[in-house]
Amino acid sequence: MDDDLDADPSGSVCQVCVMPDESISAAWSPAAPDAPAATAAVVARLRTAGCVFAEEEARLIVAAADTPADLEAMVDRRAGGEPLEHVLGWAEFCGLRIEVGPGVFVPRRRSEFLVQQAVAASAGAGSGGASAARPVVLDLCCGSGAVGLAVATALRGADLHAADIDARAAVYAHRNLAATGGHVYVGDLYDPLPADLRGRVTVLVVNAPYVPTSEIPLMPPEARLHEPLIALDGGPDGVSIHRRAAAEAPRWLAPGGSLLIETSVSQSALTQAAMTAGGMATRIATDADMDATVVIGRTESP
Repeated sequence: MDDDLDADPSGSVCQVCVMPDESISAAWSPAAPDAPAATAAVVARLRTAGCVFAEEEARLIVAAADTPADLEAMVDRRAGGEPLEHVLGWAEFCGLRIEVGPGVFVPRRRSEFLVQQAVAASAGAGSGGASAARPVVLDLCCGSGAVGLAVATALRGADLHAADIDARAAVYAHRNLAATGGHVYVGDLYDPLPADLRGRVTVLVVNAPYVPTSEIPLMPPEARLHEPLIALDGGPDGVSIHRRAAAEAPRWLAPGGSLLIETSVSQSALTQAAMTAGGMATRIATDADMDATVVIGRTESP
């Protein structure tokens, strides 16, 4: 973003920017909570804390605050390094507002590519295969449920199921999927799923952790300190959970069904090998602009 506050010839914005922290609440008014004075004061605080997109974040925080005390608390949390999405209580993903909170993985923009590929895979299934009936979407390692919800929303009328080992994440997934009638399960991968899902899943999306254990300390503090380790650590080479998910996927997929796993360019060959070992035809899809890689496996059509 352009950093042009100090270029204001009147000097008024700069004067606001140097106001002390207590002026944040003083500048907030219930009649005009998004008043320039309040926003500018928050911008100054966030910039001091090192927030790159201080202007945009300030507007969102000021708009979300109900009282001066709320505003102070929210600014303190963000300035302290907490993810903006946790502070706001939501994240934008595929045009949807996904509810998130402290201790829950924040959906990344790159995962929108996983959604796009999943929708395309469902549309490309043969008329006699997995797409012949109501699509069944399964979101493993679902976190807040963002990926599964976005896929089901795009497919319209899909039967949505989601599972995560983290009970805190499942709470948010329940909230986010409630309007769609989606089902949320708590447990390790396929363990908590109902047996009648076996052989029926049209699209199985997996956004499992894929950061190698040794690289966790190198992650940005926002993720490393504020998101659960279980949602970040993918094991020694980052694909431990990919292997487990791929090994069992054929038992749950319908004929012609697809498994899609988000990964990285450097790990894609390992993820692909795990799918190939399970007997699926595989391919790798990438999007350089989104820095996104997805490995796609498909079972044989009848």
